[in-house]
Amino acid sequence: MARFRVGVDIGGTFTDIVFLDDDGTVHTKKVSSSVDDYARAIVESIRELFHETGVAGHDVSEVLHGTTVASNAILELRGARTGLITTKGFRDVLEIRRLRMPRLYDIAWQKPAPLVERRLRMEVAERITARGDVEIPLDPAEVERVLDRLLGHGIEALAVCLLNAYANPAHEQQIKAIVERRVPGMPFCISTDVLPEIREYERSSTTVINAYVMPVVQRYLRTLRAGLGEIAVRTPLLIIQSNGGLMTAEAASRMPMHIIESGPAAGVIGAQALARRTGMAKIITFDMGGTTAKASIVEDGEVNRATEYSVGGGIMHGSRLLSGSGYQLRVPAIDLAEVGAGGGSIVWIDTGGSVQVGPRSAGAFPGPLCYDLGGTEPTITDANVILGYLNPTHLVGGALKLNASRSHEVFEARIARPLGLELAEAAYGAHLIAASNMIRAIKSVSSERGRDPREYALFAFGGNGPLFAAGMAR
Repeated sequence: MARFRVGVDIGGTFTDIVFLDDDGTVHTKKVSSSVDDYARAIVESIRELFHETGVAGHDVSEVLHGTTVASNAILELRGARTGLITTKGFRDVLEIRRLRMPRLYDIAWQKPAPLVERRLRMEVAERITARGDVEIPLDPAEVERVLDRLLGHGIEALAVCLLNAYANPAHEQQIKAIVERRVPGMPFCISTDVLPEIREYERSSTTVINAYVMPVVQRYLRTLRAGLGEIAVRTPLLIIQSNGGLMTAEAASRMPMHIIESGPAAGVIGAQALARRTGMAKIITFDMGGTTAKASIVEDGEVNRATEYSVGGGIMHGSRLLSGSGYQLRVPAIDLAEVGAGGGSIVWIDTGGSVQVGPRSAGAFPGPLCYDLGGTEPTITDANVILGYLNPTHLVGGALKLNASRSHEVFEARIARPLGLELAEAAYGAHLIAASNMIRAIKSVSSERGRDPREYALFAFGGNGPLFAAGMAR
């Protein structure tokens, strides 16, 4: 009888595997993420745990997975080459966006470029009124011509969003039938399947994001499912949603927009369960990994949820940290603030001679200098090694040996010496700057919303969370 549940979490730097037996026994494994093929690290780690514990594939009842594959595709702009078919006169909705700015009067701010370049945003002459009446019928021949042009540009995915389609999906359904006949198997979606609601920009943006990450997520889940089959794990694969719920891998392949915040949401749900068990009514969750740091609130045993949020533009947030800076998604999600500060965040000196941390990250490969994998720039992890906060011989259970001398050498040359500081002073300064950046996330979900953080317990987790939690709490 299957009695083990397998939990899998992929981050930008490390992958974590947990086996939970029905009797409460826990087995864990932590390895570096295989950024060229995230599924490989998962399958190899589960295989190793099978060997170490004597568990077999038929003993696994289900696999629960939190992933950042979809969000990474957006943050790194590595999604599919996507085309958009829209109503004549509305191809620039993605460009115009909303009149929102992350900082009022910031004339230097530049909105992120649309995920679909303008030449891949094609128009068709059709019009449905707000009441759902057909004012200008759709010409199937024009759709065929537009589709031919997009295919000629080598698109890998397609989004369809017509004006007022939420009131009458007939024209989008016609386009859907043509696409399915002409290019069966192409990843594509129509807005009335994705978000049949009013608000043109949000509907367009959400539909485009869904199409943009669809091939990436489909390839990943297909590879993961095949790899699990090779080690005889044929039980359900369930993916954590951005709202903290679960969905099947098949559903996630069709609607990947629901798993953009999968990994961060899983951490908040875990903290919520622990808070309920320990009787804590108010907690602030703080999750810091190798790439980003996230904060959220749990009050009276319940998480806060947002109905829409932004992703990308250097930061992820809902109604939270910097409204309007990224790509808008109108789907339910746990309300959290996420900043680009993690263990792999690069420490650098700007033209004004000030130390900066992030938002660029060394990731899992080449990673921090101390990983000895070819990294050339100092990171927060290197600063923590210099300060003695990390044991060079026991990271990842001893599987990853750190080259502390490499951290000392480059940090001295690139940061300490140009600033005229002792090495330890420079490292501690970088550590404090990273902590200050992350406190912004905590403030955005607490004091900036009228909550007194002194009334809350701080739940820190993730690979770097506990390293910073005590200092941040002070």
